[in-house]
Formats: sequence, structure tokens, C-alpha cells
Amino acid sequence: MLRCGDVPLPLALTPVTALSAPALPEKDDFEDVFAHLESVEDPRLILVGNDAAFAATVTRLMRTERLDLEVAYVPETRTPATEAYGLRTGSKAATVALQGVAKPLPLIRDDAGIALVGRALLCGENGDALVGEAYVDDTRLFSGTVPGIRVEPTPAMPGLRAAIDRPRWFGGYKWLTGRAMQLGSPAAVVTRNGVANPRALKRSTFYRHDKKWKLVR
Repeated sequence: MLRCGDVPLPLALTPVTALSAPALPEKDDFEDVFAHLESVEDPRLILVGNDAAFAATVTRLMRTERLDLEVAYVPETRTPATEAYGLRTGSKAATVALQGVAKPLPLIRDDAGIALVGRALLCGENGDALVGEAYVDDTRLFSGTVPGIRVEPTPAMPGLRAAIDRPRWFGGYKWLTGRAMQLGSPAAVVTRNGVANPRALKRSTFYRHDKKWKLVR
């Protein structure tokens, strides 16, 4: 088990061997975790933290070619990732982490090699409107100016969905599903899993990885 940051640990997980990491773990924080998992039979990595830590974990599995490892997610409260995959929280999530079954799911990543497990928000600089053009596969999502767009993974194929990020009272989100979302813009601020990219981007692509990952549900 990897506990990221100062988050409560459900009682059911107290007997499980735990390693600690920052709220947003980096590459070196996973070395001891992988070394421990390689020494046990039928390994399963339980991640206690938030969506950013969850995404960092899946990203590291992808980059080290360990996507066959089962992953369970135990957040304290509901998050975009729990909504996307229909996951529980708190003590109920801990029970699922110990007793649930891992199933292969499409893995969504971006062109920076970062996994998307919850939600990506794309807007203009300083919170301004987003200018540019975006497509989901071959279907145009928008061209011109919009408040922003959001991209989310889906547990079923083709793997992702995207919509213009307008207020719900405006009619809700009109989702397009596909394998990939591509955006071109003079300057787009991308926030993945709650973590903002340090600089604005002219292009951003989210797409389905060629391999699936295993999530305990």
C-alpha cells in the first residue's frame, strides 16, 4: 500500500504493509513500492490519496511497463476519478481494495505521457475563454471561442469523452466519445487530475494508450 500525503487510513487497511510518499509522488517514491510488490505473490497496489496521486501511480506503471499490476484506489471523498469509474470512498473503498476484482480498462494518457484518471480541464490563460479548435476523433468539438473544455476517461471503449465546459444550467454537457481529443490553441492552460501544467500549451492531445490497465472495482 502507498499512502500519499497526510490522509486518513481506513481501519481495514491497518494490517497492510504501508509505505509513505508526498501527496503528489514522484518517480523515486515508487522504487521501494515496486521492490516490495515484486517479492509477493499476486501483487496488488493499494493507493491511498487523491486523484493526482492516483494519476501519478498509473503514469509510473505505464512508463515502467507494469500495467499488468492490479491497482486499487482509496480516496477519502468523492473525486472525478471515483465518478468516472464508479468507485467507492473511505472505508467502503478499503473493503473493495482488499476484496474486489481487478478488470482491464482503457488507459487514457496525453502527449506528455501523463495518465488521465479523473478529469482534464482546458481553458485560456488567466482563466479566460479558450480560443482554438478541437476534435474528438474526426468530429469537431468546437472552432472559435468557448469557456473551456473538459476531458474524462470512460471505463468502456472507445475510452474517453469530451465536452465544452459550459455551466450545467446552460443545458448540461454534450459529450463526444472517442479514442482521442486533439486541441490546437494560441495558449491553453491544461489541468490534469487537479494539477495545472506549468505553462500554456499550443497543442494538447489526450488519447487511448495501446495497452489497458487493471483497476480493482
